[in-house]
This record gives sequence, structure tokens and C-alpha cells, in this order.
Amino acid sequence: MSDKIKIGIVEDEVIIADSIRIALESLGYETPEPCVNYDQAIAMLESQRPDLALLDIKMRKSKDGIEVARYIRERLDIPIIFLTANSDAETLQRAKTVKPNAFLTKPFQKADLYIAIEIALSNFIPAQGKTKKEGQLLAKDAIFIKEGHYFHKVKLDEIIYLSSEHVYVTVHTTHKNFLVRSSLQDYLQKFDPAKIVRVHQRYAVNISKVDKINSAYLLIDKIEIPVSKSYHETLMASLPLG
Repeated sequence: MSDKIKIGIVEDEVIIADSIRIALESLGYETPEPCVNYDQAIAMLESQRPDLALLDIKMRKSKDGIEVARYIRERLDIPIIFLTANSDAETLQRAKTVKPNAFLTKPFQKADLYIAIEIALSNFIPAQGKTKKEGQLLAKDAIFIKEGHYFHKVKLDEIIYLSSEHVYVTVHTTHKNFLVRSSLQDYLQKFDPAKIVRVHQRYAVNISKVDKINSAYLLIDKIEIPVSKSYHETLMASLPLG
């Protein structure tokens, strides 16, 4: 059995579909035969069970990519990326109702395709694996952080701790630091709360990195991080105490 990620393509422009397939295969993904209409798409989804679906929003037949996405949301459990070119506001509003994991605007480069797929896969957790409220997606083993013109893949086990200042969060990793525009509370929604634990109004830590702890602070590789009384109980409950 192949261990490649399988990606389904639904695109009614044959030349575009073939170019996407060639790009995906050159990136190391597996691709079934591209589909050009709703019926072909449903048959492919049921027989091939792809790990992700690339769907053209607008197709010439009566049922478009949004209808395919609705079928996926009702019956399957995979991430969706919409392909779009000059879609009108009404169509985009319809597209949002099925909660796609990403949009790609035509024409796009192979690098754009790769980034969108990796982000969608990395930030997607199947329904049975969710630990947060319904519909909220958590990072599994990595998260993509934008810096400059690129999204950088950061493995969760490389994250040491998070610190916040006003509307910014600094992600401290074993290699470098990344600055993200977000509140700490909002940014923590991306992580499993059993692994990245808030310990202070301004700090959260990777629980696997903690070396020492007392009632006032903890140590991670000689870095002293304050622990608030309000978060101390949650922190202690997260630790594998002997």
C-alpha cells in the first residue's frame, strides 16, 4: 500500500486539471484521474478516498465545486481547498458556508499549491481526533508560521514556549523565534491544550520541555518563566507527576 498523500482533483478545464496533476505528482503526492463534473467527483471520492480534495468552485454543469464540498462535509472527513478565478461575491459567500481549509486563486504557482496543501493537512484534525469544540481545528505535529514571503513549517516538538506582548505572540523554538500578530488566547486555540499549556497571562509552555517547577515559576533549559496562581493548578494537572 502506498504511503503517499492522495489528493483528489475536481476541475472541468482539462488542461488545467492535467497541469495540476503533473505538479502534484512532481511534489510527491498521489493523484487519481482528475474529475470534470459532480458525478465523477462523487464516484472518485467514494472509490479512492483521497486525503484532501482540490475543488474548482465554478464548473459548467449545474452542480459546482461547492456542491462537491457539501457532499464531503456531510459524508467524509478530509480537508478541502477551493480553486477560484474571479468568482463573484455571491459565489464566494456560498463557498464559505462549507468551511474550506484554503483558497487558491488561479493562476497559481507550484509553490503556492504545495504551501496550501501542507497548511491544510497540518492544521486539519479528523472529527474523531478533535479535543476542542466542534469545528475547531488543532495543529497535529506541526504548524505553519508566515514570515516574509514564506510559510515556515515548525514542528510542535521544536516549540519551547510562547510569550505575548499586546497584540503579538512570539513563538520561541529550538532554532529561532517567530513573531505572530495575535492575542495569546486566540493563538492557543491552534494547539492541543494538553501539550501547549498556559501558565501566565503572557506565557504558555510546551509541557514536554519543562525541567523544574515551583509555585512561582518554572524552568525550561535555564529559562525562567513565571507561573500565575490562577494557572498553577492546570499546569500541575498537565504534568506526569510520579
